[in-house]
Amino acid sequence: MSPAVMLPLKEKDKPIVQKLLSAGCCARCVLRFCCVSVHAAYRQPHQETLKELQTFISSDTENGKSQDPDPAAPESTEEDNKSQDASVSEASDDPPSKKAKLDPGVSDAPPEGVKESDVCMLCLGILQDLCGPSRAVKIAETVKTENYTFDTLVLSVSLPAQLCVREHSCWLHVKKEVREKSSVLDKDDVIQVKEAFKWVMQGLVAKELGGVAVVTKSQFEVGVEFIHPETDADCHFLATTCGDCFKPTKNKLSMFTRMAVVKALEKISDSKFLKHFPCPPTRPSSSCTAQDIQCLHVSVFVAGRYNKFCRSLPQTPWVIDGERRMESSVEELIAAPVLSSFRADGFNFSSSGREDVDVRTLGNGRPFAMELLNPHTSRLSRAEMKQLQETINNSSDKIKVRDLQIVSREAMGRMKEGEEEKTKSYTALIWTQKPIQREDITFIDEIKDLTLDQKTPLRVLHRRALAVRQRVIHTMNARFLDPHHFHLGLRTQAGTYIKEFVHGDFGRTKPNLCQLLKTDTDILELDVESVDVDWPPAIPE
Repeated sequence: MSPAVMLPLKEKDKPIVQKLLSAGCCARCVLRFCCVSVHAAYRQPHQETLKELQTFISSDTENGKSQDPDPAAPESTEEDNKSQDASVSEASDDPPSKKAKLDPGVSDAPPEGVKESDVCMLCLGILQDLCGPSRAVKIAETVKTENYTFDTLVLSVSLPAQLCVREHSCWLHVKKEVREKSSVLDKDDVIQVKEAFKWVMQGLVAKELGGVAVVTKSQFEVGVEFIHPETDADCHFLATTCGDCFKPTKNKLSMFTRMAVVKALEKISDSKFLKHFPCPPTRPSSSCTAQDIQCLHVSVFVAGRYNKFCRSLPQTPWVIDGERRMESSVEELIAAPVLSSFRADGFNFSSSGREDVDVRTLGNGRPFAMELLNPHTSRLSRAEMKQLQETINNSSDKIKVRDLQIVSREAMGRMKEGEEEKTKSYTALIWTQKPIQREDITFIDEIKDLTLDQKTPLRVLHRRALAVRQRVIHTMNARFLDPHHFHLGLRTQAGTYIKEFVHGDFGRTKPNLCQLLKTDTDILELDVESVDVDWPPAIPE
């Protein structure tokens, strides 16, 4: 099969191939600018592709005329013919290890004796020796060492931002020298370095991992990052020509992010660009450097309900001024076994509301969810989840979990849906300053849908904005204990401050129990009896 058939190139591609090889592009970058989207064309060794390209552009002068004329292409000029004649002469005289000087008419053409191993001025070596079997072996070794469980993986590539500048320069070079003759190229049609890299590497990595599918979308991502300090300054002129595109950020090492550079290149005029940057780009002396390969699995979400039986256990770690106040928390007691089972790097804990440190949560418990960050194990069987639940429950008598299950990211939203509309039920032990009789509290049972105006309580004012919030107590019931104590049951709108309703919070909650009973009252104990959120789904015991 002839080289021209092996590479899906047409006669009108020859000027592009000529100009790019002369400028110092590697073979795969030439294919990109010829808009070749056949994956197999990139998968053969780039040295072999280079030889085919050299044969392709020399074929018409060797045969006296083109074998595949393009009717739409304009006639060649005398200067073009001289250029092609020189190309053929160089290509035939040099040994295979030499890259032909294809167009001596271009002032920035590389000197004679440019080797195939020279670094591509466009991809900075990424599509040369950094893209092949040895790189696939390194990627696979890292994945195996990290010991993730996965069915598929997606390969992600992070490239130096200056590649965008060089790509733009090369585009202008091709547009200026060739587009009038070929009329085949639009900048958006050029195959991206990232895509070409993946086309070469996906099959190689899959093979090294024993046939695991390397796909375009997966929950497991293997990231390959390249840097090229030698050409970092390529972007710097954009900061003065398009300053509004670049804003210093705290979290970024450089303001020359890929997105910012792309935005600047869209705004800058061709003439202004060409004043500041060579066209075509200059050849680098070294290839890109590959950074550590990063493996990352998307978050896994675990949900359930918890009971809290202890009156000295906060929901989350309690730290004040850098000093820990309690030895543990609900969050930590649940998280430790879960993190261990899923081998996750970290977690985010959330719940449907929260109780104070001295409040128990009884009944069916409070819904909670954990986002597990970068889990190395992404799924557990039903039996394994049940065992994990038992491990949590056996680790402490302060808490208990139920309905433990893996849920989707979308399902997490249901826990927060209707945050203001859902109801909660409580039981409180009340103290009264004045002695009371049984009949003094019977009227409480008749109160329905009592609306409260609650100014932000003093005890939470340090972390919540000052406001007056309306909350509703739907029902109450009172159970007499002795002249100074009774149990108060309440079913309220979520977000109601129960303690403040009982003692009044210096009049910041109105009405309050003190006003209703016409005596000072306080709350001695409080239990959450139910959180009326139908999530997550109950799991039969």
